[in-house]
Amino acid sequence: MIARILLAVSGLGHAEEMLKILKEMPAIKSANVTVLHVVPPQSTSAAMTDKWEEGGKILASAIQSLNLDPSQVSSILRQGDPKDLVCQVADEIDADLIIMGSRGLKRLQSILSNSVSQYVFQLSSRPMLLVKDDIYVKRIKRVMVAMDNSEPSKKCLSLALFLLRDVPGSQLVLANVTTDLRNKKSEVTEITPDKNSSLASAAAEAQKYGVQTRCFTSSGKPGEEICRIAEELNIDLLLLGSPDRRPSVAKSFVDIDRLIGASLSDYVRVHATCPVLLARTTV
Repeated sequence: MIARILLAVSGLGHAEEMLKILKEMPAIKSANVTVLHVVPPQSTSAAMTDKWEEGGKILASAIQSLNLDPSQVSSILRQGDPKDLVCQVADEIDADLIIMGSRGLKRLQSILSNSVSQYVFQLSSRPMLLVKDDIYVKRIKRVMVAMDNSEPSKKCLSLALFLLRDVPGSQLVLANVTTDLRNKKSEVTEITPDKNSSLASAAAEAQKYGVQTRCFTSSGKPGEEICRIAEELNIDLLLLGSPDRRPSVAKSFVDIDRLIGASLSDYVRVHATCPVLLARTTV
């Protein structure tokens, strides 16, 4: 399910560290990795030459730090707009997963600062793993999926089960939040789900793969509650579905309403205290 990974590097952040941890997982060991660095346009040829040399060093350093089998890793150095080129290269290699660092900027800040990760997430339909600069990247044992009856959450469940297979001592946390926009929070409660609920179906699917599963519920504002559950349970990786509601004719345009609106995925991207894997399905 994840055979081709695109790692976008800028010389800063924890993206390389996140990939190294992923490559320790049995399901990811054989995945091929493309490491991409994009050199933005410069005003003079001398400045462009300097940036190009710097970009080559960033790529070489990233590949050296990853310490991967040479047959499984390749590098690409491109010149242009990082937002466009990350999406373009992901399509070229048919990436199953994009890994990027993120400064964790809030919505309006992301627009004003030209946030690459936010725009790539908006424009790409591929799963994307965001690793904020201010979090601690840990080995992946506890994976949380925010579950409801949506197709994106089911896709996240499949990804989580793929990652956790054959990982000794791993645990899948299935979380469901009852929306209460009045912000009346409940305790984070472990439950045995009703047999007809989305949690029960997900737990049954996990059981087929021998993955230990726990189910939790809470109520309140969904974004805040998802982050709260992840933090209280010391989650190592959070998976969240995000449906693409744009019509096909608008795929090449950033959805400004989602950038500046109260997007659940955007809230979690900014506030989660662990890496976040965002998976999208087209509807």
